[in-house]
Formats: sequence, C-alpha cells, structure tokens
Amino acid sequence: MSRLVVGPFNRVEGDLEVQLDVEDGHVRSARVNATMYRGFEQILLQHAPLDALTYAPRICGICSVSQSIAAARALAGLAGVQPPDNGLLAINLMAATENLADHLSHFYLFFMPDFVRPVYAERPWYPDAVARFTPLQGSQQRLAISARKRWLDLIGTLGGKWPHTGSIQPGGSTRAIDAAERLRLLTRVREFRQFLESELFAAPLERINGLSSESELWAWHAEALGQGDFRQFLQIALDTGLEHLGPGPGLYLSYGAYPRADGSMVFPRGLWNGVTQCAQALDLDDIREDSAHAWLDDAGGPRHPADGQTQPLMEKTDAYTWNKAPRLAGAVLETGAIARQLIAGQALLRDAVARCSATVYTRLLARLLELAQVVPLMESWLIALRPGEPYYRAAALPDKGRAVGLTEAARGALGHWLEVEHGKIARYQIIAPTTWNFSPRDAQGQPGALEQALQGAPVLPGEKSPVAVQHIVRSFDPCMVCTVH
Repeated sequence: MSRLVVGPFNRVEGDLEVQLDVEDGHVRSARVNATMYRGFEQILLQHAPLDALTYAPRICGICSVSQSIAAARALAGLAGVQPPDNGLLAINLMAATENLADHLSHFYLFFMPDFVRPVYAERPWYPDAVARFTPLQGSQQRLAISARKRWLDLIGTLGGKWPHTGSIQPGGSTRAIDAAERLRLLTRVREFRQFLESELFAAPLERINGLSSESELWAWHAEALGQGDFRQFLQIALDTGLEHLGPGPGLYLSYGAYPRADGSMVFPRGLWNGVTQCAQALDLDDIREDSAHAWLDDAGGPRHPADGQTQPLMEKTDAYTWNKAPRLAGAVLETGAIARQLIAGQALLRDAVARCSATVYTRLLARLLELAQVVPLMESWLIALRPGEPYYRAAALPDKGRAVGLTEAARGALGHWLEVEHGKIARYQIIAPTTWNFSPRDAQGQPGALEQALQGAPVLPGEKSPVAVQHIVRSFDPCMVCTVH
C-alpha cells in the first residue's frame, strides 16, 4: 500500500489537502484536511449581537448572502420578529441569485475543465470539450463568465452590493424596490433564462422541469445530440462512468430553502434516507460536533452547537484537520442541492439516486436541475413584490437569549447558533455545508462524507493528482473558508 497526498487543490474556495492510502490501483482510505484556521467564531465573541451582520458575511466572498441570512435569522429568532412579505421575497431573490451564480460557476469554471485533461484525449467528445471548457479560452467559459457577471448585478439592486450585502437584517431587507427597479430586475432574470435555454440546456426550462425519470432524460438527450452543455455533460458522464463514482453515505440533510409567508418552504426541511427511499423529519437537537480528529479542544466529547466551543489545540496526535465532524444522532450526512431536491420530491433526481445513489453524476444533475427550477420561481417572486409596502420591520434585541439561524447555501445546510449574555455575544457557532461534507473521522472512527466517497476511487499508474479524485472532490463543490470559519 502506498500513500499519496493530493493538494492544495486548484479551482476550490480555500485550502484543501487529501491524504490517500492507495492499494491495487484504488483508494483504500482517505483523510481530508482543511488546512487553514480563521477563527470567526472567536472573533465574534463579546461583540454587540448586530455586529454579526457585519462579520458573518465576511466568512466567505462567494456565499456572503447565505452567511448574512443565517446571521439575520438567528438575530430574528432572538428578537421574535418576522419579515413582511416583501422582505421575505427580496431575501429569497438575493439568496437564489447567489446560489444560482455558484451553480453556474461550479459547472463551467470548476467542474467541466477537468475533462480537457490529456488523460481524456482519446475520447470521442474530447475535442468538443476542449473547445467549450478550456479555462480562459473555451467558448462556453467566456459566455458563462459574462452571464454570471450580469446575473450578480441583481444583488446590487436588491441589496446595495455584493459580496457582503448590508441590507439583510433580522426584520427583512432595508432596501426597498420600486416599480421601475422591479421591471429592470425581471428583465435581467429573463436574460439569464435566455442564457440557460440557449447555451446550457438548449431547451425551455419548463421542458427540463417536466422530465420526471431517467428514461425521459435520456430520451430527451437523444432528441438533439450535441446541442447544449447539459447534453455534453450527460454524454461525458455516461462515457466515463460518473454515475458510479464517489458514492456518498446515503443520508441527506436540508434545512429548507426559500420560506413563504405561511411558514412553509419551497424546498422543505428534513432528511432523505437513501435506504428506505423516504423523507424524514429533522430534529436539530440530534446534532453534535465531534472534534476528536480536529486540532481543536474536544474536552467533554461531542457537543451540540448551541453549547459548542472552538478552541485551537495543536498538540493532538490524532488530529489531521481544522474541521470538526458534525453528526446527526451519530450518523454521517451529505448536504447540498442533491439533498434539497430529494427531500422536495424532484422525480427525476429521486429516480436517478434510487438507481446509482449520490455520485458525481447525480450531484451535478441536482445542481443543473435546480438552475432550471429556481429561475421561474424568481420571476414569480418579482411579480409578487408590492412596491410601496413594507420590506422591513424594526425590532429590539434582548440582553439575553439563544437562537439559531438556518438557511440553504448553494452547497447545502448552513446553521448559525447564537447565545447572548448581558447584551454581548457569549457564543457563536457555525456549521457550514462543507463542514458536513468534508468532515474528518469522528471519535467512533466513522469517515466523513467525502472520505467515504473517495474510497474505491481508481488511481491510474503514475498519477500524482488522480483525475477520479478530482471529479469526486469537485462534485461536492467545496468551500473550505466557510468550513473553518
């Protein structure tokens, strides 16, 4: 058996290293190392609670809206305030804009460029992939970057700026949208729809949303071979066996996304059990963070994040990462678009996951389907805005209390746990999506979701950075700076 260290990875947010034990041309075991410590959970201590709205977005430059929303919802829980309908819609629009921008970046800039590597030069689709997805030169890369830039202008109108938007508050959004702005926003959303329908899907979004099974998907794929980047991905996935690469732990978590005024959510909160193929209720009290293999003090054993601590401890001999290991009732979970889609009952994705589990193929499929689903929702949310009606409710914060703020970032379940004493932050704990997906072993020796997914990955002779490992890691779309806070 040989040992291979892969990293630092390019085309990921933050620093990541993976240690692989390789035997007979396959990964026998993996250890995932978040190599950078940042300490936001300590920085926030003893600050005024509202300071979280300034500090938390700066945890990350690509999902700052999600961090803002989680912080604002924790403060809203503390204050007992609910945003008005316009505020909910505006925040949903900002969250969706950022999430879809991340999905677009992941597909075109982070994931697909791996298929222009020389290892694939003999594949029939390779010349087309090179023309489309070569970094900085590919035709579709250039178009996607332009579309993303114009798309993120939405948050400039909705929230004042991006990243680190300041308009998201416990009582809603402080940036009201007038009728003329609403029309301009709707035009920009429809422009993005045109990009998706002409370049990514080569089909109306409603056609993609109407696909209810894999058999329908592949029949649609055969209708116009070679048209659109989604069909190109499907061809590559079929030819390279992505449907069997990187299976996850089989239990999926979502905190729910895009709340409605009646308290329900577009994508509901819950769990999806891959064994029983059914949704289950989520009990937040079952969450524990295990620091047995992190360079953090784990005195007292696994802790609920409401009682959590983040104290560096470099002298631990069994530690290999700065990442904690969150577990739900002791179980390893996967989160992300795939979890949202499964729990929400997306028929095509449920059919695909029932056949081949969570793999590189189904994780990418979930993100692309979410692009098709959410853009029409955004059109309806803009139409539902009522210019002249409130976007924000003022509320006073108590000097003492506990609350949690939950949201869905592009990469999955994001939670902020807040405790205030004497008008100051006494505890602030964050579990980001990549904390779940890239967690280390826990005290019981259970590998995290990515560590499990890497087991069995092929390693070709002479590979120092195995292409299969690259595909699996990128299928989770890691954001390491969020992971280590």
